[in-house]
Amino acid sequence: MAKVGDVDNRPVQQGFRRESDEVAAKDGKSDGGIEMKKELGLMDGVAIIVGVIVGAGIFVSPKGVLLYSGSIGVAIIVWILSGVLSMVGALCYAELGTMIPKSGGDYAYIGEAFGPLPAFLYLWVALLILVPAGNAITAITFAQYLLQPLWPTCEPPYESVRLLAAVITCLLTAINCRNVKWVTRVTETFTGMKVLALLVITGAGAWHLMSGNTELLESPFANSKVQPGFIAVAFYNGLFSYSGWNYLNFVTEELKDPYRNLPRAICISMPVVTVIYVITNIAYFAVLPPDEMLSSQAVAVTFAEKMLSFMAWTMPLFVACSTFGSLNGAIFASSRLFFVGARNGHLPAALSLININCLTPIPSLLFLCALTLLLLFIRDVFAIINYVSYVEILFIFISVAGLLRLRQKAPDAHRPIKVSLIVPVVFLLTAGFLVIFSVFESPMEVGIGTLVILLGIPVYYVTIGKPWGWLTQKSQSFNRFCSKLFLCMPNSEKLD
Repeated sequence: MAKVGDVDNRPVQQGFRRESDEVAAKDGKSDGGIEMKKELGLMDGVAIIVGVIVGAGIFVSPKGVLLYSGSIGVAIIVWILSGVLSMVGALCYAELGTMIPKSGGDYAYIGEAFGPLPAFLYLWVALLILVPAGNAITAITFAQYLLQPLWPTCEPPYESVRLLAAVITCLLTAINCRNVKWVTRVTETFTGMKVLALLVITGAGAWHLMSGNTELLESPFANSKVQPGFIAVAFYNGLFSYSGWNYLNFVTEELKDPYRNLPRAICISMPVVTVIYVITNIAYFAVLPPDEMLSSQAVAVTFAEKMLSFMAWTMPLFVACSTFGSLNGAIFASSRLFFVGARNGHLPAALSLININCLTPIPSLLFLCALTLLLLFIRDVFAIINYVSYVEILFIFISVAGLLRLRQKAPDAHRPIKVSLIVPVVFLLTAGFLVIFSVFESPMEVGIGTLVILLGIPVYYVTIGKPWGWLTQKSQSFNRFCSKLFLCMPNSEKLD
């Protein structure tokens, strides 16, 4: 039996399960560790995807898409194509997720396709930018919308917004630490509420249009910005609203019958989200002039003040519920990324521990909470979106490229789902366009994002790579301390 924190460097065979895993599966027992339960069914998977996607983005990003597209018509096209691109990417991830049924999502797929260093670089940027920044944006949006009715004529105080965002982050982390069933119930409940909020917006917009108020849509392509750089950044803002479609892949090991439920959940949720997003934006554009939309700090609230009269107060509540559920699902899924990274020796082994009573990765959850709290105090939310979107689309590009690499590397591996070759090729061409042309429009954000990625290389060799690696060896005492503090044991997946 390997010690906690030891790294299993044996090559992975076809089917992507180690021999020890096969033996354990046949014997129905593990080698002394414990595992998280498979408690997520099909509807839980759908609720996680919809719950994570429909959060801050649709209430923050509409004006970002409009700002860089320049016109209503181009903005609607961007929203539609962002949904299509996300669906294409999700189909690629369905093949990867059923071929490699491990938690960790992109981290697991990049590691299998390209080796430990690229996988570590994804984990590195996820740790510094992707996961905590995305969660911080969602928490800040929750706080802004909940507090907006108390300051109807101005923005809520900066300190109040950040404090409330910190409180809700800690509360949801506590729920995630306690029980997975609690997490799924919260996700399902608030997913219903957020869909209801968007249906209220679309219903009010439809009534407005049927009453003959179509003047704002009569010249949809006026002032369009068609330069490739502007289009790329507009797509970044649109794709930010769809981000989360790959989060179910982070928790594959907790999904019942992942070969069937993972692709089904993707195919159910993505078309639903795309349709809701497009008609919601049409409702926004039918009611709010572009100048008013761009100047609004809370687009959905401004919409409600015009259309819902004395019931306008309900919209901030609906939006707060939406972001609450999204943050809950994101914390649940993304904490598993750090858990799996620690299990593979790329983070301190203590983060791979599971509480023996709750069967949840409490150290990983608390670590994610601390990172999110640190990023809550960045003022420019849209700058964060640009950093997050560039880095995320770059590594999604690498993950999908890994699909092609694995078809060459392991052509006979079991693939319950195998998409047509044109699907990953279309995705790679589109994602490549976004990555290349964003350099010209947002050079600072792209430069900083690239620098963060490159800084991960010396970090890898100093802390993990041989012969200088010391992270695994030096984490044993800290690991034992956390085991006692949180009543945790190592996950059996990594024990031999």
